Amino acid sequence: MRMTVLASGSKGNSTVIASAETSLLVDAGLSCRELLKRMKTANQDPAALSAILITHEHQDHIAGLATLARRLRIPVYITEPTHRAWVRMVTPRTTMTYAKWLDHIHAEKEARAAAESESDSDRVPHVREATVGILSSTTQEQEPEAVSLAAATDPDEDETPRETKPAPSYLPAVQYFHSGSNFSIGDISITPFTIPHDAADPCGFVFASRSEAVRMAIATDLGYMPPNVKSALQRVDVLLLESNHDLEMLKDGPYPWAVKQRVLSRVGHLSNHATAEFLAHDYDGGATYIVLGHLSEQNNAPELALFAAEQAIASRMSLLGNRILLAKQSAPLPSISV
Repeated sequence: MRMTVLASGSKGNSTVIASAETSLLVDAGLSCRELLKRMKTANQDPAALSAILITHEHQDHIAGLATLARRLRIPVYITEPTHRAWVRMVTPRTTMTYAKWLDHIHAEKEARAAAESESDSDRVPHVREATVGILSSTTQEQEPEAVSLAAATDPDEDETPRETKPAPSYLPAVQYFHSGSNFSIGDISITPFTIPHDAADPCGFVFASRSEAVRMAIATDLGYMPPNVKSALQRVDVLLLESNHDLEMLKDGPYPWAVKQRVLSRVGHLSNHATAEFLAHDYDGGATYIVLGHLSEQNNAPELALFAAEQAIASRMSLLGNRILLAKQSAPLPSISV
């Protein structure tokens, strides 16, 4: 198996997990065009992808989802609450001004008055049709706005002719899964596990190849390390683990206080210190590679994240195990094979 981190950080996240037979994309947090570009840079064939898996609905994990899934015509694996939250996010919302609402009410009153004044009962259906026509006209006036909002979901949608654009929430196929319940795609067995984050139903994944006896895990976007996550991350060969921020840099940084509180909360993001605590006390030491991901560009420094992790597992680092790598926001990480 191999893991290829295409991007990791607050501006977009995406990782390819591949075995000899199956290739999966975990999250699509960049535009479709950029994801395809990075896959080409990393020597990953987009046509070989069997599916896209989504951890949660935040923009840095789903920005290019719809366009990429439609272009490659591959299914999306997602939990039902996450799918519903994403659909609500991308569905265009239209509003009616007060003046337009008054006009609509006035038109309905006129239609009702006309209906009441008709002595011929055969004309009543005609009045009802007129009332419906008024509503249909209102809907039609909203459609161009809906198309415009749909195009804003992903800039790559501009490549599709305006009159043929699908709804922004359209996906070729959707497969629901549940955290804690294993499922398989090709020869890769997948175990999703719940993570504490401020999203509808966020999860991490453990991937196991039946033919290669290799296990890989992805655990980012979590505010702390609950027992179920610690258990899920045992006996893995490659671990992509969040090390989002340095506590002092975050406290002294430019974020508004409300955002700082969110990041520091138990449904926010792991600090370098929290990640180091896990590595020092709860990590079993069995991974060949530990990849530190989702580093904040504003509130962290790669050197600080690396130093904290290396200090935590200093006695277990070797040429054959516990090698620590840093995932990047700006470029793919070379593929990791075990």
